[in-house]
Amino acid sequence: MTDHSRHTGAPRDTEAEADTEVEVEVEPDADADAEVDTVARSVARSVAGSVAGSVAEADAEADAGLRGRWHDTLLAARAGADGPDPLPYAENLLARWAEPQRRYHSTAHLRAVLDHVDTLAAHADDVHAVRLAAWFHDAVYRPDRSENEERSAALAERALTEAGAPDAVVAEVARLVRLTVTHAPAEGDRNGEVLCDADLAVLAGGPQEYAAYAARVREEYGFVPDDAFREGRAAVLRQLLDLPSLFRTPYGAAEWEERARHNLATELELLTSSAPG
Repeated sequence: MTDHSRHTGAPRDTEAEADTEVEVEVEPDADADAEVDTVARSVARSVAGSVAGSVAEADAEADAGLRGRWHDTLLAARAGADGPDPLPYAENLLARWAEPQRRYHSTAHLRAVLDHVDTLAAHADDVHAVRLAAWFHDAVYRPDRSENEERSAALAERALTEAGAPDAVVAEVARLVRLTVTHAPAEGDRNGEVLCDADLAVLAGGPQEYAAYAARVREEYGFVPDDAFREGRAAVLRQLLDLPSLFRTPYGAAEWEERARHNLATELELLTSSAPG
């Protein structure tokens, strides 16, 4: 690293001249240092503020996009029937998905599931019901409770009935939400296949994406001691690997199955190898 506190003059042409060079030490200027420090802090605050502002702006745009998707989906599910303003329902759901205890089951997960539903939409019998189920499938989420899916399904039944969705759609959405307990749709359950594949698509991410997913899951269960978490997580991974197929749609089976199984097996190996001997 260049030492800018010393002045060495112009480059020398001969070794003798270089040997006779006199180096003059420059005393630090306290006022200048303080000014530089002040400027540096100001720049750092400006950069941090700019980054935070950019993130907040991106989040606001993403939420606006989600509100639009909810609006369009609910109106499509109503099939022309009258009903209350969709926006308050979107606001309630987005507030739930942004709760502080969530690290993985967040609005980012909601957005990803909706995107995957879009990818698989042609396979669904009623894609509007599947999209509504995606909105509700983790709308109630506490990592320390086991009845999240049931409570989420009950919320869907109340909210969608009030929001003007037809009874058949309400019943289908609630059924689909409850199906995410096992992620095991029956043969021919095309709506269930789409929702479950969309929810599990995170398992087929690239190495960095999967590592980030696994880390966020661990953060959600931060209250669980390491040994207990390893044991519980390993059981979940084995349960998934024991399924005949992780993905039921043709697209999911072709594009996600192999990579997801590799990721699950790798995580399981890491968990078991890190366990105390």
